[in-house]
Amino acid sequence: MSRAACLAFFLLLGVAPLFAQTMPSGSAQGDVAVTIYNNDLALVQDVRQLAIGQGKVRLEFPDVSARIRPETVSFAADGTEIIEQNFDFDLLSPQKLMEKALGQTITIVRTNPATGAETRQAAQVLAVNGGVVLRIGNQIEVLRDDGLPVRVIYDKLPPNLRARPTLSVTLDSARAETRAASLRYLTPGLGWNADYVALFDAAAGRIDVQGWVTLTNSSGTTYANAKTLLVAGSVGQANDGNYRPRPRNSIRTAGTETAGREQLGDFYLYPIAGRTTIADRQTKQVSFLDVQAVPASAGYAFRNTWLGTFEEPQSARSVVTFSTSGKNGAGLGDALPAGTVRFYMKDASGAPQFIGESAIDHTPMGSMLALSTGDAFDVKVQPVVEKRERLSEYKWRTTMRYDLSNARAKVAQVELTQAGLDFYSTDTRIVSESLPSERINSNAARWQVAVPANGRATVTAVFETRY
Repeated sequence: MSRAACLAFFLLLGVAPLFAQTMPSGSAQGDVAVTIYNNDLALVQDVRQLAIGQGKVRLEFPDVSARIRPETVSFAADGTEIIEQNFDFDLLSPQKLMEKALGQTITIVRTNPATGAETRQAAQVLAVNGGVVLRIGNQIEVLRDDGLPVRVIYDKLPPNLRARPTLSVTLDSARAETRAASLRYLTPGLGWNADYVALFDAAAGRIDVQGWVTLTNSSGTTYANAKTLLVAGSVGQANDGNYRPRPRNSIRTAGTETAGREQLGDFYLYPIAGRTTIADRQTKQVSFLDVQAVPASAGYAFRNTWLGTFEEPQSARSVVTFSTSGKNGAGLGDALPAGTVRFYMKDASGAPQFIGESAIDHTPMGSMLALSTGDAFDVKVQPVVEKRERLSEYKWRTTMRYDLSNARAKVAQVELTQAGLDFYSTDTRIVSESLPSERINSNAARWQVAVPANGRATVTAVFETRY
């Protein structure tokens, strides 16, 4: 897939890829390295050259994450010992200034719209609850936001109110010297996932896949010229009770091939080449995978619940199947971080059109993926419970019929699955069937059904259940 084609796909995604970076000015950060995990967590390491005096000194570190976890801060500088640390997270804003002035006297400046003359009045702030209530002389007045030229003057900034998130550390320093001070901490608000653009050619049985890292920063701080490392995996966090749904039915067979990437424990590492600036409130994307002409096939799948019966035919799912193997060009040749695969196909004019998307979990190299792109228009399945018989107190017989139809001009390969065979610890067996099935596990059996072009097919099966 060419660079121009990739850029065109990004315009469809609504996210600009990273091709060049500009540096923000005025940052107090030093040599910054950021390690970002999948589960909204990042490790920030910041080494600054600071003039540290002798004895008890206080150092301030502006431009740390606004969502820093203070209990994870680690500070190190040669010849120093930490006495205490504080994190000031109240950021300077008009609302915060007024809140901090509660009970104090400020100056109200009013401008006459006709003459431009200014009038100044001393006012005591009585309340800041959904509005500002002032005492001016012997009167109580509400400061209105009605567009009239009024401004407020404060004598000084309140303590602990900062223009930028600031961490302060009190040290006992053995000597006065400029030296490297290393700051390390964990923070939420930085996360990443993978996005995949897949151009599928059904006629040729091939697929082109472009993989992109989608990096999001909502930590309240920009990380300037940072060395960035991405870790594919969700590291454990204490007291993390967040439920994270995982993609289902995407990995058909888990791979056993080791990807040629650096590993950290059980995680794969995806470094971003060169240094980059991770701006606050920014989403950016960086390419990490670009593979063409990987073998792929289109098919259909339908999964029926136990005793599922329908009065009307149901759509089968459209499924694209391909491998992540690195052997002999049989697949993508890489491990795939969790993310979303978006599929495109070319129309009659040759323009790529979106046909659906599917989520994947972290996928080892060598896996076989079967990803759904949506509901099929022309391929339908109607499961019907034909008969339920009680053979004894603990034994039942169920006769099922599955009617499949195909309005396409070529054969449709349908993977028909009957689930629920061990529902509530029952023992359900197939005693007869019109087409051989595969018992894929204790809970499900699967048939591979070739439905003729513009035709129909029927599968029947008799199940016996022992309770």
